[in-house]
Amino acid sequence: MTTKSAKSINLALQGGGSHGAFTWGVLDRLLEEESLVIEGISGTSAGAMNAAVLAQGYTRGGREGAKAALDCFWKRTSEYALFSPVKRTLLDQLQGSWNIDGSPGTWWADLLQHIASPYQSNPLNFDPLRIVLNDIINEDDIQSCQSIKLFIAATNVETGHARVFLRHEITTDVLLASACLPFTFKAIEIDGVPYWDGGYMGNPVIWPMIYYCDSPDIAIVQINPLVRKGTPTTPLSIINRVNEISFNASLIAEMRAISFVQRLIDKGGLESPEAKRLKRMNIHLIGCEEQLRDLGAASKMNAELDFLLFLKQLGRVTAEAWLVKNWDCIGKQSSIDIRKVYFGSTMGQTPSPPDHTPQTA
Repeated sequence: MTTKSAKSINLALQGGGSHGAFTWGVLDRLLEEESLVIEGISGTSAGAMNAAVLAQGYTRGGREGAKAALDCFWKRTSEYALFSPVKRTLLDQLQGSWNIDGSPGTWWADLLQHIASPYQSNPLNFDPLRIVLNDIINEDDIQSCQSIKLFIAATNVETGHARVFLRHEITTDVLLASACLPFTFKAIEIDGVPYWDGGYMGNPVIWPMIYYCDSPDIAIVQINPLVRKGTPTTPLSIINRVNEISFNASLIAEMRAISFVQRLIDKGGLESPEAKRLKRMNIHLIGCEEQLRDLGAASKMNAELDFLLFLKQLGRVTAEAWLVKNWDCIGKQSSIDIRKVYFGSTMGQTPSPPDHTPQTA
Protein backbone atom coordinates (compact mmCIF):
# COMPACT_ATOMS: atom_id res chain seq x y z
CA MET A 1 0.00 0.00 0.00
CA THR A 2 2.94 2.31 -0.60
CA THR A 3 0.91 4.41 -3.11
CA LYS A 4 -1.18 5.86 -0.30
CA SER A 5 -0.47 9.38 0.91
CA ALA A 6 1.49 9.36 4.16
CA LYS A 7 -0.45 9.70 7.40
CA SER A 8 0.71 10.16 10.98
CA ILE A 9 -0.72 8.53 14.07
CA ASN A 10 -0.07 8.01 17.77
CA LEU A 11 -0.53 4.66 19.49
CA ALA A 12 -1.85 3.99 22.99
CA LEU A 13 -0.88 0.50 24.14
CA GLN A 14 -2.66 -1.13 27.06
CA GLY A 15 -1.14 -3.54 29.54
CA GLY A 16 -2.51 -7.01 30.08
CA GLY A 17 0.19 -9.59 30.69
CA SER A 18 0.70 -12.09 27.89
CA HIS A 19 -2.30 -10.61 26.06
CA GLY A 20 0.22 -7.96 25.08
CA ALA A 21 1.18 -10.42 22.35
CA PHE A 22 -2.02 -9.29 20.60
CA THR A 23 -0.46 -5.81 20.49
CA TRP A 24 2.73 -7.42 19.13
CA GLY A 25 0.66 -8.60 16.17
CA VAL A 26 -1.00 -5.21 15.71
CA LEU A 27 2.36 -3.45 15.68
CA ASP A 28 3.84 -6.06 13.37
CA ARG A 29 1.14 -5.26 10.78
CA LEU A 30 1.20 -1.47 11.26
CA LEU A 31 4.98 -1.40 10.77
CA GLU A 32 4.47 -2.92 7.32
CA GLU A 33 2.30 0.05 6.31
CA GLU A 34 4.99 2.38 5.00
CA SER A 35 2.48 5.18 4.46
CA LEU A 36 1.65 5.18 8.18
CA VAL A 37 4.08 7.13 10.34
CA ILE A 38 4.06 6.43 14.08
CA GLU A 39 4.77 9.74 15.82
CA GLY A 40 4.33 8.77 19.47
CA ILE A 41 3.55 5.74 21.61
CA SER A 42 2.12 5.70 25.12
CA GLY A 43 2.43 2.35 26.87
CA THR A 44 1.75 0.74 30.21
CA SER A 45 2.97 -2.63 31.50
CA ALA A 46 3.01 -5.02 28.51
CA GLY A 47 2.26 -1.98 26.36
CA ALA A 48 5.38 -0.32 27.75
CA MET A 49 7.48 -3.36 26.79
CA ASN A 50 6.10 -3.31 23.26
CA ALA A 51 6.72 0.42 22.94
CA ALA A 52 10.30 0.33 24.23
CA VAL A 53 11.31 -2.76 22.25
CA LEU A 54 9.81 -1.29 19.07
CA ALA A 55 11.75 1.95 19.57
CA GLN A 56 14.99 0.08 20.21
CA GLY A 57 14.57 -2.02 17.09
CA TYR A 58 13.64 1.04 15.05
CA THR A 59 16.88 2.74 16.06
CA ARG A 60 18.88 -0.27 14.92
CA GLY A 61 17.07 -1.16 11.73
CA GLY A 62 13.99 0.93 10.97
CA ARG A 63 10.67 -0.84 10.51
CA GLU A 64 12.20 -4.26 9.91
CA GLY A 65 14.45 -3.80 12.93
CA ALA A 66 11.42 -2.99 15.07
CA LYS A 67 9.57 -6.09 13.87
CA ALA A 68 12.59 -8.28 14.57
CA ALA A 69 13.06 -6.79 18.05
CA LEU A 70 9.42 -7.50 18.97
CA ASP A 71 9.75 -11.08 17.72
CA CYS A 72 12.86 -11.54 19.85
CA PHE A 73 11.25 -10.12 23.01
CA TRP A 74 8.13 -12.26 22.90
CA LYS A 75 9.92 -15.45 21.96
CA ARG A 76 12.42 -14.91 24.76
CA THR A 77 9.54 -14.33 27.16
CA SER A 78 8.04 -17.68 26.19
CA GLU A 79 11.33 -19.45 26.95
CA TYR A 80 11.13 -18.47 30.61
CA ALA A 81 7.50 -19.58 30.73
CA LEU A 82 8.73 -23.16 30.34
CA PHE A 83 9.88 -23.04 33.97
CA SER A 84 6.69 -21.46 35.34
CA PRO A 85 4.45 -23.59 37.58
CA VAL A 86 1.45 -21.69 36.18
CA LYS A 87 0.59 -23.75 33.09
CA ARG A 88 -2.38 -25.26 31.32
CA THR A 89 -3.50 -28.65 32.56
CA LEU A 90 -3.51 -31.67 30.28
CA LEU A 91 -7.30 -31.39 30.08
CA ASP A 92 -7.01 -27.75 28.97
CA GLN A 93 -4.58 -28.78 26.26
CA LEU A 94 -6.81 -31.61 25.06
CA GLN A 95 -9.80 -29.26 24.94
CA GLY A 96 -7.82 -26.58 23.11
CA SER A 97 -8.33 -24.06 25.92
CA TRP A 98 -5.72 -21.36 26.48
CA ASN A 99 -6.99 -20.58 29.97
CA ILE A 100 -5.14 -21.65 33.12
CA ASP A 101 -7.86 -21.25 35.76
CA GLY A 102 -7.67 -24.96 36.54
CA SER A 103 -3.91 -25.07 36.94
CA PRO A 104 -2.69 -26.04 40.44
CA GLY A 105 0.03 -23.44 39.92
CA THR A 106 -2.64 -20.77 39.43
CA TRP A 107 -4.40 -21.81 42.64
CA TRP A 108 -1.16 -21.81 44.60
CA ALA A 109 -0.12 -18.38 43.26
CA ASP A 110 -3.54 -16.95 44.12
CA LEU A 111 -3.44 -18.42 47.65
CA LEU A 112 0.08 -17.16 48.25
CA GLN A 113 -0.91 -13.62 47.31
CA HIS A 114 -3.55 -13.66 50.03
CA ILE A 115 -1.36 -14.90 52.86
CA ALA A 116 2.01 -13.27 52.17
CA SER A 117 3.28 -10.12 50.49
CA PRO A 118 6.14 -10.32 47.96
CA TYR A 119 8.39 -8.93 50.69
CA GLN A 120 7.82 -12.20 52.55
CA SER A 121 7.23 -14.74 49.77
CA ASN A 122 9.87 -13.38 47.36
CA PRO A 123 12.55 -11.75 49.55
CA LEU A 124 15.17 -11.94 46.77
CA ASN A 125 12.68 -10.21 44.41
CA PHE A 126 13.22 -12.75 41.65
CA ASP A 127 11.53 -11.52 38.47
CA PRO A 128 11.87 -13.45 35.18
CA LEU A 129 10.89 -10.30 33.29
CA ARG A 130 13.99 -8.53 34.59
CA ILE A 131 16.13 -11.35 33.20
CA VAL A 132 14.45 -11.03 29.80
CA LEU A 133 14.86 -7.24 29.76
CA ASN A 134 18.49 -7.42 30.87
CA ASP A 135 19.14 -9.78 27.96
CA ILE A 136 17.33 -7.73 25.35
CA ILE A 137 17.02 -4.06 26.30
CA ASN A 138 19.62 -1.51 25.24
CA GLU A 139 18.73 1.71 27.03
CA ASP A 140 20.93 3.86 24.76
CA ASP A 141 19.11 2.65 21.65
CA ILE A 142 15.72 3.43 23.19
CA GLN A 143 16.72 6.87 24.43
CA SER A 144 18.32 7.81 21.10
CA CYS A 145 15.29 6.88 18.96
CA GLN A 146 14.52 10.32 17.52
CA SER A 147 11.79 9.05 15.18
CA ILE A 148 9.26 8.03 17.85
CA LYS A 149 8.22 9.80 21.05
CA LEU A 150 7.67 7.49 24.03
CA PHE A 151 5.53 7.91 27.14
CA ILE A 152 5.71 5.16 29.76
CA ALA A 153 3.39 5.26 32.80
CA ALA A 154 3.98 3.97 36.32
CA THR A 155 2.03 4.62 39.54
CA ASN A 156 3.73 6.51 42.36
CA VAL A 157 3.02 4.38 45.43
CA GLU A 158 3.29 7.31 47.86
CA THR A 159 1.10 9.85 46.04
CA GLY A 160 -1.11 7.57 43.95
CA HIS A 161 -0.38 9.74 40.93
CA ALA A 162 0.73 8.59 37.49
CA ARG A 163 4.34 9.29 36.60
CA VAL A 164 4.98 9.51 32.87
CA PHE A 165 8.55 8.78 31.84
CA LEU A 166 9.69 10.32 28.57
CA ARG A 167 11.94 8.62 26.04
CA HIS A 168 15.21 9.98 27.43
CA GLU A 169 14.26 8.68 30.92
CA ILE A 170 13.39 5.10 29.95
CA THR A 171 15.48 2.38 31.57
CA THR A 172 14.96 -1.26 32.46
CA ASP A 173 13.77 -0.19 35.92
CA VAL A 174 11.19 2.17 34.37
CA LEU A 175 9.77 -0.68 32.29
CA LEU A 176 9.68 -2.98 35.32
CA ALA A 177 7.97 -0.26 37.36
CA SER A 178 5.29 0.11 34.70
CA ALA A 179 4.57 -3.64 35.00
CA CYS A 180 5.02 -4.09 38.76
CA LEU A 181 2.02 -5.92 40.21
CA PRO A 182 2.11 -5.14 43.96
CA PHE A 183 0.88 -8.55 45.12
CA THR A 184 3.59 -10.32 43.13
CA PHE A 185 6.70 -8.13 43.17
CA LYS A 186 8.28 -5.54 45.41
CA ALA A 187 7.80 -1.93 44.36
CA ILE A 188 10.44 -0.67 41.93
CA GLU A 189 12.35 2.29 43.33
CA ILE A 190 13.53 5.00 40.95
CA ASP A 191 15.43 7.93 42.48
CA GLY A 192 14.16 6.81 45.89
CA VAL A 193 10.48 6.76 44.86
CA PRO A 194 8.54 3.45 44.85
CA TYR A 195 6.40 2.62 41.82
CA TRP A 196 3.72 0.05 40.99
CA ASP A 197 2.02 -0.95 37.75
CA GLY A 198 1.06 2.07 35.66
CA GLY A 199 -2.31 0.51 34.86
CA TYR A 200 -3.78 1.74 38.13
CA MET A 201 -3.59 5.38 36.99
CA GLY A 202 -3.19 5.16 33.22
CA ASN A 203 -3.77 2.13 31.02
CA PRO A 204 -2.41 3.84 29.04
CA VAL A 205 -2.12 7.60 29.57
CA ILE A 206 -3.50 9.64 26.66
CA TRP A 207 -2.78 13.25 27.59
CA PRO A 208 0.98 13.29 26.78
CA MET A 209 0.20 12.59 23.13
CA ILE A 210 -2.25 15.49 23.10
CA TYR A 211 0.33 17.92 24.47
CA TYR A 212 3.58 16.66 22.98
CA CYS A 213 2.59 15.21 19.59
CA ASP A 214 1.48 17.04 16.44
CA SER A 215 -0.76 14.30 15.04
CA PRO A 216 -4.38 14.63 16.21
CA ASP A 217 -4.95 10.89 15.71
CA ILE A 218 -4.67 8.36 18.56
CA ALA A 219 -5.28 4.65 18.03
CA ILE A 220 -5.92 2.76 21.25
CA VAL A 221 -4.86 -0.89 21.12
CA GLN A 222 -7.38 -2.28 23.60
CA ILE A 223 -6.66 -5.65 25.21
CA ASN A 224 -8.45 -5.14 28.54
CA PRO A 225 -12.17 -5.96 28.09
CA LEU A 226 -14.54 -3.10 28.83
CA VAL A 227 -17.58 -5.34 29.12
CA ARG A 228 -17.84 -8.79 30.68
CA LYS A 229 -21.39 -10.11 30.96
CA GLY A 230 -22.56 -11.85 34.11
CA THR A 231 -21.63 -11.59 37.76
CA PRO A 232 -18.34 -13.20 38.81
CA THR A 233 -18.89 -15.53 41.75
CA THR A 234 -15.54 -17.14 42.55
CA PRO A 235 -12.79 -15.28 44.43
CA LEU A 236 -10.44 -15.40 41.45
CA SER A 237 -13.04 -14.25 38.93
CA ILE A 238 -14.08 -11.39 41.24
CA ILE A 239 -10.50 -10.21 41.64
CA ASN A 240 -9.89 -10.47 37.90
CA ARG A 241 -12.96 -8.40 37.08
CA VAL A 242 -12.12 -5.78 39.72
CA ASN A 243 -8.67 -5.48 38.14
CA GLU A 244 -10.16 -5.09 34.66
CA ILE A 245 -12.50 -2.34 35.87
CA SER A 246 -9.71 -0.59 37.79
CA PHE A 247 -7.30 -0.74 34.88
CA ASN A 248 -9.89 0.71 32.48
CA ALA A 249 -11.10 3.48 34.79
CA SER A 250 -8.42 6.06 33.99
CA LEU A 251 -8.75 5.49 30.24
CA ILE A 252 -12.53 5.94 30.43
CA ALA A 253 -12.03 9.18 32.37
CA GLU A 254 -9.67 10.54 29.72
CA MET A 255 -12.07 9.52 26.96
CA ARG A 256 -14.86 11.38 28.75
CA ALA A 257 -12.72 14.54 28.87
CA ILE A 258 -11.74 14.24 25.20
CA SER A 259 -15.36 13.71 24.19
CA PHE A 260 -16.44 16.76 26.19
CA VAL A 261 -13.82 18.99 24.55
CA GLN A 262 -14.72 17.68 21.09
CA ARG A 263 -18.36 18.56 21.62
CA LEU A 264 -17.46 22.05 22.85
CA ILE A 265 -15.33 22.59 19.76
CA ASP A 266 -18.07 21.30 17.46
CA LYS A 267 -20.68 23.56 19.08
CA GLY A 268 -18.41 26.62 19.07
CA GLY A 269 -18.31 26.72 22.84
CA LEU A 270 -14.62 27.65 23.13
CA GLU A 271 -14.30 31.41 22.74
CA SER A 272 -11.36 32.48 24.89
CA PRO A 273 -7.87 32.60 23.31
CA GLU A 274 -6.64 29.99 25.80
CA ALA A 275 -9.53 27.65 25.05
CA LYS A 276 -9.05 27.96 21.31
CA ARG A 277 -5.61 26.41 21.70
CA LEU A 278 -7.29 23.07 22.43
CA LYS A 279 -7.22 20.75 19.43
CA ARG A 280 -9.77 18.25 18.26
CA MET A 281 -8.51 14.69 18.67
CA ASN A 282 -9.42 11.81 16.38
CA ILE A 283 -9.80 8.62 18.40
CA HIS A 284 -9.53 5.14 16.92
CA LEU A 285 -9.77 1.69 18.48
CA ILE A 286 -7.89 -1.42 17.40
CA GLY A 287 -9.23 -4.32 19.37
CA CYS A 288 -10.93 -7.68 19.32
CA GLU A 289 -12.81 -7.55 22.61
CA GLU A 290 -15.04 -10.57 22.12
CA GLN A 291 -12.22 -13.01 21.42
CA LEU A 292 -9.91 -11.60 24.09
CA ARG A 293 -12.73 -11.65 26.64
CA ASP A 294 -13.49 -15.29 25.83
CA LEU A 295 -9.89 -16.23 26.63
CA GLY A 296 -10.46 -15.39 30.28
CA ALA A 297 -8.49 -13.04 32.51
CA ALA A 298 -6.30 -15.84 33.92
CA SER A 299 -4.87 -16.53 30.47
CA LYS A 300 -2.92 -13.27 30.84
CA MET A 301 -0.43 -15.40 32.81
CA ASN A 302 -0.10 -17.98 30.02
CA ALA A 303 3.14 -17.27 28.13
CA GLU A 304 3.38 -20.47 26.09
CA LEU A 305 4.85 -19.74 22.67
CA ASP A 306 1.89 -21.27 20.82
CA PHE A 307 -0.48 -18.99 22.74
CA LEU A 308 1.64 -15.91 22.09
CA LEU A 309 1.80 -16.73 18.37
CA PHE A 310 -1.98 -17.24 18.33
CA LEU A 311 -2.42 -13.78 19.86
CA LYS A 312 0.09 -12.26 17.44
CA GLN A 313 -1.84 -13.60 14.47
CA LEU A 314 -5.10 -12.36 15.97
CA GLY A 315 -3.51 -8.92 16.34
CA ARG A 316 -2.28 -8.91 12.74
CA VAL A 317 -5.69 -9.86 11.37
CA THR A 318 -7.41 -7.25 13.54
CA ALA A 319 -4.97 -4.52 12.46
CA GLU A 320 -5.40 -5.45 8.79
CA ALA A 321 -9.18 -5.19 9.07
CA TRP A 322 -8.85 -1.86 10.89
CA LEU A 323 -6.58 -0.41 8.20
CA VAL A 324 -8.92 -1.44 5.40
CA LYS A 325 -11.99 -0.05 7.14
CA ASN A 326 -10.61 3.14 8.71
CA TRP A 327 -7.69 4.39 6.61
CA ASP A 328 -9.70 7.31 5.22
CA CYS A 329 -10.63 8.44 8.75
CA ILE A 330 -7.02 8.99 9.82
CA GLY A 331 -6.28 12.70 9.83
CA LYS A 332 -9.96 13.59 9.37
CA GLN A 333 -12.20 12.18 12.08
CA SER A 334 -12.60 9.60 14.81
CA SER A 335 -13.47 6.12 13.62
CA ILE A 336 -15.41 5.29 16.81
CA ASP A 337 -18.17 6.94 18.79
CA ILE A 338 -16.36 7.59 22.06
CA ARG A 339 -19.58 7.87 24.05
CA LYS A 340 -20.92 4.54 22.83
CA VAL A 341 -17.66 2.65 23.35
CA TYR A 342 -16.46 4.11 26.65
CA PHE A 343 -19.57 5.51 28.37
CA GLY A 344 -21.92 2.59 27.80
CA SER A 345 -24.77 5.07 27.25
CA THR A 346 -26.39 2.95 24.54
CA MET A 347 -26.72 0.06 27.02
CA GLY A 348 -28.60 2.13 29.57
CA GLN A 349 -25.72 1.98 32.04
CA THR A 350 -24.69 5.62 32.07
CA PRO A 351 -26.75 8.70 31.16
CA SER A 352 -25.41 10.64 28.19
CA PRO A 353 -23.45 13.78 29.08
CA PRO A 354 -25.54 16.97 28.87
CA ASP A 355 -25.54 18.96 25.63
CA HIS A 356 -24.84 22.24 27.40
CA THR A 357 -21.99 23.64 29.38
CA PRO A 358 -22.58 23.61 33.13
CA GLN A 359 -23.77 27.00 34.44
CA THR A 360 -22.08 28.60 37.43
CA ALA A 361 -23.85 30.70 39.98
